[in-house]
Amino acid sequence: MEEATNQEASQGAQDVAKEDGAAKQENQQQNQQQQQNQQQQLQALSQEDKKKLKARIDGNVGTAHVKLEFIDYSKVNLLYGVENINNNTQAQPEEETKDGQADDETSEPPSKRSKKKNRGMNKKRPFREKRADTSLRLCHKLVYGEACQYGDKCMFSHDIAKLMKEKAPDLGSVCYNFETYGKCLRGIMCRYGSSHISADFKNVVDEEKWSRCKNDSVTTNILPKDLQHFLRKRKQKYPKSDKYLAGMSKAAKERREKQKKEQESASETATCTESEKKEVTLKDSTNGGVGEKATSEPSKVVETDASVSNEASGVTDSNATSSVKTSNELSCQSSVLSESGNPESQMKTDQSEVARPGETTGGGSNDEPCQQRSGVVTDEDIIRLRKCEKKTVDFEDKLYLAPLTTVGNLPFRRVCKTYGADITCGEMAVCTNLLQGQASEWALLKRHSSEDVFGVQIAGAFPDTMTKCAEVLNDHIDVDFVDINVGCPIDMIYKKGAGCGLMNRVGRFEEIVRGMDTVLDVPLTVKMRTGVHDKHLVAAKLIPRIFDWGASVVALHGRTREQRYTRSANWDYIGQCVQAAHPYPLLGNGDVLSYEDANLFKEKSGVTGLMIARGALVKPWIFTEIKEQRHWDISSQERYDILQSFVNYGMEHWGSDTEGVEKTRRFLLEWLSFLYRYIPVGILERAPQRINERPPHYVGRNDLETLMASANFNDWIKISEMLLGPVPENFQFLPKHKANSYS
Repeated sequence: MEEATNQEASQGAQDVAKEDGAAKQENQQQNQQQQQNQQQQLQALSQEDKKKLKARIDGNVGTAHVKLEFIDYSKVNLLYGVENINNNTQAQPEEETKDGQADDETSEPPSKRSKKKNRGMNKKRPFREKRADTSLRLCHKLVYGEACQYGDKCMFSHDIAKLMKEKAPDLGSVCYNFETYGKCLRGIMCRYGSSHISADFKNVVDEEKWSRCKNDSVTTNILPKDLQHFLRKRKQKYPKSDKYLAGMSKAAKERREKQKKEQESASETATCTESEKKEVTLKDSTNGGVGEKATSEPSKVVETDASVSNEASGVTDSNATSSVKTSNELSCQSSVLSESGNPESQMKTDQSEVARPGETTGGGSNDEPCQQRSGVVTDEDIIRLRKCEKKTVDFEDKLYLAPLTTVGNLPFRRVCKTYGADITCGEMAVCTNLLQGQASEWALLKRHSSEDVFGVQIAGAFPDTMTKCAEVLNDHIDVDFVDINVGCPIDMIYKKGAGCGLMNRVGRFEEIVRGMDTVLDVPLTVKMRTGVHDKHLVAAKLIPRIFDWGASVVALHGRTREQRYTRSANWDYIGQCVQAAHPYPLLGNGDVLSYEDANLFKEKSGVTGLMIARGALVKPWIFTEIKEQRHWDISSQERYDILQSFVNYGMEHWGSDTEGVEKTRRFLLEWLSFLYRYIPVGILERAPQRINERPPHYVGRNDLETLMASANFNDWIKISEMLLGPVPENFQFLPKHKANSYS
């Protein structure tokens, strides 16, 4: 009976599946037929109708003007119906709700719904593939051709023959690392290993080329194992930071005590005044006739009444009153003097404590006994470097590649250095993760030998973690400057008080800047926005104070946190901040996508230098354009060569094994989510392109250019397959930001 029931249920499920499949196939056929009809109608468009359609497209705010012959009329019908070309109405795509039904008229307008839909982060991105079981991964010692020190106890596999049989097929016959340097560090696990793996599974090395070229490309700032161990076990010492933090807490305690004494003194003074008034009123009532004068001039009346009572009446009560008054005055004066002491010396002490909490005047702390030392006496533990003695970085008229999360990785920075970037900076790293010894966070600090001027950016909300992190970086990595992130707008950072949140916490902000400047031997810089709220810009007030706290350079993005990347950057306000920062250097950032933008904004604001962020993501050759003062109509093959260079640098940095190839692919796809926004100069009606302009659907001058202009992430995956071979099974990709792609 149960078997019959199960058979009926399975048969019913199969019938339902067949019906669904037939319905889907029928819908697909209808859609294909509709698209064919639309294409036939579009092909029948006259030249006049095409001009009308283009005029309507160009009339939209934020749409780039593309030449008539390059517009893809087979796709513009997604936004403009063919039947509406001669009308003023625009075809609105039907929006669907979560239930799959169209919204009714009482809901929000489609423009607002689509705007909400295409903003913010894609929080439901597919998870990355899980790493394979360690027992299925080859021991890295064997990969490099070395003997494993753990032997049979090793958690990784030592069966080379088995893993080579299960290894995925090679993606190509030429290994970039082997051809360039004579050795592939991924050894037998390389996905291009046919060029350097022998028949007995040995990694072939060209010793001559390796000895000659191994130092041509060097990556530094790698986390040492001993430092990682100390950080994870919380055994790392922070002598400079501890000294600063102790002085900071001591100064804060003294300030609190001082405020408490001031409040007590004020209350005592008020009590003295009240008692004096009562005594004067009492004396006036006994002597009579001077009550009104006593109210207006109490001190004079008290003295007059006391002398009169002593000389004329000789009453003992008046003597008691005079003595009480005198003792009260002396007690009030003594309390004030004991609190303030010498005004000049107290003012100097307060200034020294506020200026550098943690420093001691006179060469040391009075609480610590003088230590007897033998040999050469140094003062490096007592006197820190002055600002003029620190290493300096010249930012004047330099092109600074901004720190960019995710896409500002080392291979991308190498590409930008190739095309003329003067200064580079690593991706934002969170200070608490660095102090915990997380290898993934320390990887953001790596520096390539081609980066001659390089800095790192850290984010944090508290002076203790930021100061300690700065001290670790100062002692263990090679950088030219350290930058504080005061501009990150994302909620995860802002809600913790870091990033833009520091602009609302000026006290903490000051302690962080002063503390980091105390422990660093390199310049300290700050990257910030104009403010948090659109109607409350605070940068012009903060920037002079930031320089007083110890920063050497400030880079200002001309938008608020609320604004994110909408609307244009406020370069007029950046000009006001330049005047407020004078004579210190201030860098401007926002909306630079061509040499004309660079010239205009720099002349308009008077900034010392330019920081370029999204402009470098859209066209990394922007640095060449600015330096050569020209619009570069770069070909699709040249752009493809740039992508090939990125892939080569990625496999050199992340590895040419399966894990490294897929990591390179993901970062390439994230970059392509910005690269597709570039519109070739030869296709534009007027140059240059503005950074917030988006093109209509257009056809490139060849198939490759058309493919690179696609906003469909499936086409980006095709480009990655052209460079890195086919994607693995069940591969999924979705860009970090919703506005970066649609399919």
